[in-house]
Amino acid sequence: MTSDTTTLDASAPRLEVDALIDDPHTRIVVCCGSGGVGKTTTAAALGVRAAERGRRVVVLTIDPARRLAQSMGISELDNVPRQVKDVDESAGGELHAMMLDMKRTFDEIVEGHADADRARAILENPFYQSLSAGFAGTQEYMAMEKLGQLRANDEWDLIIVDTPPSRSALDFLDAPKRLGSFLDGKFIRVLMAPAKVGGRAGMKFLNVGMSMMTGTLSKLMGGQLLRDVQTFVAAMDTMFGGFRTRADATYRLLQAPGTAFLVVAAPERDALREAAYFVERLAAEQMPLAGLVLNRVHGSGAAQLSAERALAAAETLTDRMAEDTHADTASETTSDTAAETATDTGAAPAPAAGPDHDSAMDAGPAPGRAENNLETTGIVDLDGGKAGSRTAGSLSPAAAADQVAPTSVSAAQLAAGLLRLHAERMQVLARERRTRDRFTALHPEVPVTEVAALPGDVHDLAGLRAIGDRLALGPADTDG
Repeated sequence: MTSDTTTLDASAPRLEVDALIDDPHTRIVVCCGSGGVGKTTTAAALGVRAAERGRRVVVLTIDPARRLAQSMGISELDNVPRQVKDVDESAGGELHAMMLDMKRTFDEIVEGHADADRARAILENPFYQSLSAGFAGTQEYMAMEKLGQLRANDEWDLIIVDTPPSRSALDFLDAPKRLGSFLDGKFIRVLMAPAKVGGRAGMKFLNVGMSMMTGTLSKLMGGQLLRDVQTFVAAMDTMFGGFRTRADATYRLLQAPGTAFLVVAAPERDALREAAYFVERLAAEQMPLAGLVLNRVHGSGAAQLSAERALAAAETLTDRMAEDTHADTASETTSDTAAETATDTGAAPAPAAGPDHDSAMDAGPAPGRAENNLETTGIVDLDGGKAGSRTAGSLSPAAAADQVAPTSVSAAQLAAGLLRLHAERMQVLARERRTRDRFTALHPEVPVTEVAALPGDVHDLAGLRAIGDRLALGPADTDG
């Protein structure tokens, strides 16, 4: 196998994407990876392909970018699944898409697990409004919560999750632990103490036993904020256990056999380094890894022409052009020298005609030729000129030859340039292969599929279908 080959080594297991999405036991697919590697496009393409192969699919993105909605022809996505039109449903499948609304998901939890009065008190609490809109870790927890809601409804055959970029893509794995630490921490226990003791006795207990701590908190947070936090904690007290229970249930769901993680990466060093981190982290968390999607892999229709041979051919062409240019320059110099010599000696140019030239000129015009077709300066064709004649509408043979020469030189220059471009492409292919081989050497057990790069951006369902085809086939079966 040469360094320019772009297909996978025989030792690397192949990721069978169609088998994965067709398996009725596969209920959740989570796409993760670093930023800018095509996770959103991959998730959407998997959704389209699975739906058109007969599954009822919902794609959930927690990436704030709007590319998913645009590519699916939806004006915008929100916290409610929206059906995607123009998907082929002849096999019985459907495709829906949604984007996580972190605050709305938090509101739904409160409304679903508290009576009307307590829910209103929580939703109107200033600390809650700040927490639900952007508290660290809230997005990841809410992504797990929404995933759990979708799976509990049992309305979907397949849920595809598009995660945020970089290593935060796996932060939702830590969400239950972080939430438990937060709820069981000293800070929350202090704030919950009045509610636990109850009424004035509670406040008295807090004021007497922890006056120094609350005084410090008041200085740090402000008296009003501290009261808002205490009110929020008191209202949420009965819900904290439910948060932990649901988070733990979703965590176990991600470990279940019906879940499959796909790590998406580009064939670049940094992206595959991140991919290796994801693979190792998933193994440590006992999460089921389906494989690696190596996205935007370059290919060539002339891979048999190596970079070295292409560069050598380009150099040969360049050398020949230089030799031809030198020879033309020498010939022109010789001709100019001869002309100058003739001019200096006063010699007349040799006649262009043969022995009968004078008699032909004396004989007058040939039969059928108009008298005014013959002049002392040359032949003038009244009908507009003929090839090879010196007329107003055409070039002389010498002038025509001068025009042809640059054209042939440009063609050679173009060929040499194309050969160099091909050499650069083959060098890129070789670098991508070396980078990929380093990953497969470190993780030989991870199945891999390669997605050949498209010539342009994906912005519609046709582009998503093309990506889906490449996901299933890999570059060995495409012309990319």
